[in-house]
Amino acid sequence: MENIKKIYNCLLSEYGPQGWWPLLDFRGRNPTKTGSIKGYHPRDYSFPKNDRQRFEICCGAILTQSVAWSSVEKALMNLKKIKAIEATAINKINIEKLKSAIKPAGYFNQKAKKLKEFAKFYISLKGKTPTREQLLSVWGVGRETADSILLYAYKVPIFVVDAYTKRIFSKLGFFKESADYDEIRELFEKNLPKDFKIYQEFHALIVEHAKRHYTKKLCGINCPLKKIVK
Repeated sequence: MENIKKIYNCLLSEYGPQGWWPLLDFRGRNPTKTGSIKGYHPRDYSFPKNDRQRFEICCGAILTQSVAWSSVEKALMNLKKIKAIEATAINKINIEKLKSAIKPAGYFNQKAKKLKEFAKFYISLKGKTPTREQLLSVWGVGRETADSILLYAYKVPIFVVDAYTKRIFSKLGFFKESADYDEIRELFEKNLPKDFKIYQEFHALIVEHAKRHYTKKLCGINCPLKKIVK
C-alpha cells in the first residue's frame, strides 16, 4: 500500500525526526515539546552507545506498559538515583526498594517482578541480541514490549504496534479495530523498507500525531491524513 509510505513522509515532514528512545544521560531536547522534555536525539541513530543505555531502554519498555512516558521518566530517574539501571543491580536489589523506586510508573508490584525477571534474562544473554521468541518467553514481556526492545535497544527492524497505531490506522480504514497485533505489524513491514531507522521514526511519529488528533475528544475528526487515503 503506497499510502503507508505517503503517511510516513507526511508525518515526518510535519513533525520532523523524533529522536527516540529518550535517555536519561543525554541532554537532547524533545523536538515536539510533548511528553518528556529531554533525552531525545533527532537524526542520531547511534544510540544505545553502551550496555547501560541498552538496559535503560529495556527497562523503559517494560515500565511504559499502560502509563505515560512522563511517569516512566520519573521512575527511571529514581532508579538512577539508587544506581539501579543495570541488570546486575536490578537482580540484586531488594524487591521493596525496587517497588518504591518505580512507583511513579504505576502497577509497581507487577512491574518490579517483571524487571527482576527481565534482569535475569538480560544477564543470561551475555551481550547477545535476543530473538523475539526468547523475549516473549520472559514473564511480563508481551509483543509490543518485545518489539520495542528489539527495535530501540538492538536496532532490529521490527515494527512496533501500539494502541495509537491501531486507533489511527483502523479509523483510516487500513484494517479492522479488532485486527491482530502481528497482522498489523506485518502490514507495515511489507509496505516499508526494512530499515530500523524508518521503523523507529514512524512509531514515534504515530504517537505524536495521535496526541494531537486522536485523543478521545478529537477521535481523528480533523485528521489531515484522511486526505491521503481518499
